[in-house]
Amino acid sequence: MIRTIRASVLTLSALALAAATATATPVAYQIDKVHSDVGFKVRHLFSKTPGRFSDFSGTIMLDEKNMSASSVDVTIQTASIQTNNERRDKHLRSDDFFNAEKFPAITFKSMKITPVEGNKFKVDGNLTIRDVTKPVTLDAELVGMGAVGMMGSRAGFQASTSINRKDYGVLWNKTLDNGGTMLDDIVYISLDVEAVKDEPKLDAPKPDAPKPDVKAGDKK
Repeated sequence: MIRTIRASVLTLSALALAAATATATPVAYQIDKVHSDVGFKVRHLFSKTPGRFSDFSGTIMLDEKNMSASSVDVTIQTASIQTNNERRDKHLRSDDFFNAEKFPAITFKSMKITPVEGNKFKVDGNLTIRDVTKPVTLDAELVGMGAVGMMGSRAGFQASTSINRKDYGVLWNKTLDNGGTMLDDIVYISLDVEAVKDEPKLDAPKPDAPKPDVKAGDKK
């Protein structure tokens, strides 16, 4: 009898835990581009030259208890590339590089997230540039998260990876007089991201109905 009761309790506990796990869902966080940076570096001659994209958006579906259930989907506006040199930026927007007019967006969509240790994890996903999609792996870290008063609940991330630009049809280069090339093929990508949790919007309280005017002669 006691064994039967114990078995029933264990079964009910397992079912409750399974139900809780099944109903748990990742929470949506929207990337705050005002407090985020999408940067890159590539060797130019003998040193690495930095650049960034200033216009981007994305959603992070975050499950802080089970990072492998999380996901990320990002869109970068190609024409927003900036390297602190307008002439160079114009060249980068041309067909020699990104062809921003024909391919206005760069996208990344995660396929798998693998926890490593602590707050670090790997993000495997598909990166699309010039309509060419290739798998990449980001080394990422959850820097921190929490509620910040009127700024809402936020989470911060860092991530990095490297790609070969030729894999995406970005082929332009120039051979130097003494040999070698002006640009390297490897591009180093670094991301600093702050995201804001989607909060349910509360309906504004309805104003009180106006009270009818009561004249002295109407009082009883």
